This record gives sequence, C-alpha cells and structure tokens, in this order.
Amino acid sequence: MKSIMETIESILQARYSCRAYQAQQVSQEIIQEILDQAQRSASWCNVQPWEILLLGGEATRRFGDAYYEHVQSHPANPDFPWPERYEGVYQQRRRECGYALYNTLEIKKEDREATQRQMLENYRFFGAPHLALITTPKKLGVYGAVDCGIYVANFMALTHSHGLACIAQAAVASHPDFVRDYFNLPEDRLLVCGIAFGYEDATQKINQYRTTRDSIAHVVRWEGFN
Repeated sequence: MKSIMETIESILQARYSCRAYQAQQVSQEIIQEILDQAQRSASWCNVQPWEILLLGGEATRRFGDAYYEHVQSHPANPDFPWPERYEGVYQQRRRECGYALYNTLEIKKEDREATQRQMLENYRFFGAPHLALITTPKKLGVYGAVDCGIYVANFMALTHSHGLACIAQAAVASHPDFVRDYFNLPEDRLLVCGIAFGYEDATQKINQYRTTRDSIAHVVRWEGFN
C-alpha cells in the first residue's frame, strides 16, 4: 500500500491539463466526494471564500455553445486583470508551452486560423462533460483569489485521484459579466477561473502533450542552510 507521500507525489507527477474528453458523465456521487474533500482546503482565517457552480450534461453543452458565440464578438474584461506582459524567463516558458502544444497538433505558428480555432475550444471546455466555475467575494480582493487557487489545486489533484482528468481555465474567466448574467450570479461574486473535467479521451493526440517544470535551483533561495 502506498504511503500518503507516495500517493501525493504520484498524483503531481501524473496529472496534466487534459484537452479532450469522453462524453461519459461522471456520477454525482464521485463529484460529491471530490467537493467534500476539496472543502478541506486551507484559507486565510478559514474564510473559505470559494463558491462553485457545477455544470453537467446539457447544462455544460448549452453554456459552452452560448459562451463560444459570445466571445467571438465581445472583448475580454476579466475581473482579475491579466498579465500586462510576459518578459524574460516567463515569456520563454510561455512560448515553450505554446510551441509544444501546437507542435503536438501539427499546427504551424503562422497558421492564425488554426491557432484561433484551437484557442476558442477553451469556451467549449475541450468537450468536457463537466465544468466547475470558481468565484470569490469582491470584498476579499486578491487574497480571496489566492485562497481559491489553493482550492483549485486540491480539486485538480482530487479529480486525478478519482480516475478523472481536468484542466484549469483562465480563459473561462475572460468574460465574467456574461457568465454572471447567464447564471444570474451576484455582481459581488468575482470569477476566478473554470475547471473542465471528466474522463480523458486517450485516443486524442492532444492528450499526449505535456509541459515541463524548471529546476528548483531557479526558483528557490536558501537562507540559513549549509
């Protein structure tokens, strides 16, 4: 039997951002287990700012179709501003990620039509049967979003531990006013991100794509150690 540490390590090593799914629905019992376990996530002063809107079946498809149409004629206006620019190592990592993805799909960098088509699949959640929309109270500001980030990481690990696949999607938070209107959400709930999930379609080439991680030598500074 694996130890807790071995289990955590194996999940972190094996999970990936899945971009093709089977049509099969996940049972509500399994989703309930994931939600119950993710609710144990840490948060500042235990405020637990996250609220989750969970979609399945036709609700996922209808929302995806509506969102897909909306984004093609409306500019993005996220609740949490996107990065002003990517520079240095952050630009390098972003480019490597994008190049590897499009190389897997055999899409050439100059093929703007194909890259745009692939980008728009974000708004159909890559065919996932389920979508979790994560919101936080406006008055909690950035730290509410930080707490939600902890929740999202745990939710993603838990989906993998239950034999599922998922992808966290900042793109889904690009048009929050549309999302709030569609679901009649309060104006003071800010949209952090979406998480598409379901059973992976291992036959699709895009699910062979993996990203790399930098060495801790480049991201950790040690003080007080020999």
